[in-house]
Amino acid sequence: MLAGAAVLAAVAALTAGCGIRTTSVPVDAGGAPSRVPCSLSEAASGSRTPDGGTTARVYLVCASGLEPVDRILPPSDAATGEAGRVAVAAALVEAMRERPSQGERQAGFTTYIEEPLTVSAGREGDPEGALRLSRQPEDLPPAALAQIVCTYAGTDATSVDGTVVLGGPGKYPVRRYVCDEGVKERPESAVPTRSP
Repeated sequence: MLAGAAVLAAVAALTAGCGIRTTSVPVDAGGAPSRVPCSLSEAASGSRTPDGGTTARVYLVCASGLEPVDRILPPSDAATGEAGRVAVAAALVEAMRERPSQGERQAGFTTYIEEPLTVSAGREGDPEGALRLSRQPEDLPPAALAQIVCTYAGTDATSVDGTVVLGGPGKYPVRRYVCDEGVKERPESAVPTRSP
């Protein structure tokens, strides 16, 4: 009888807690753990040999964060200068907007860029390297803007000293956006900016 009581007491002690203390203060421990792998085998990525195009790294959303995938950009006639830079920027937006392949979807990848966006060069008075989108950047879903900023930041043709200078079609001034680890970990948050 005493042995049974001792066993019950031991079981109760073991199941009484998991070793984590409760707190009355809310704690942000980040996103919930995900079983989604967010990694692609070469076969699953759908990568193919470029036919005159170039391979580029773009960011898609996976498991509440940004993860890079490779895309093939079509060959461009405007290979140099400002026209070439705008052509690369436009091709990158289209690559991010492209529906993820079956392998990418199975790995959990998605895109928040769902409608066509056009890209043009900055206007007179804009800082060097500025690009203008057909929508105000701050009107885009935060994750879509994060995808664009992090993709552009990793490409020489679309970044300026590690930042991305973007504006929209209106008369508002451009902003200098930054892709940091916080943006990659939480693309739903506001993308940080620096002074122009």
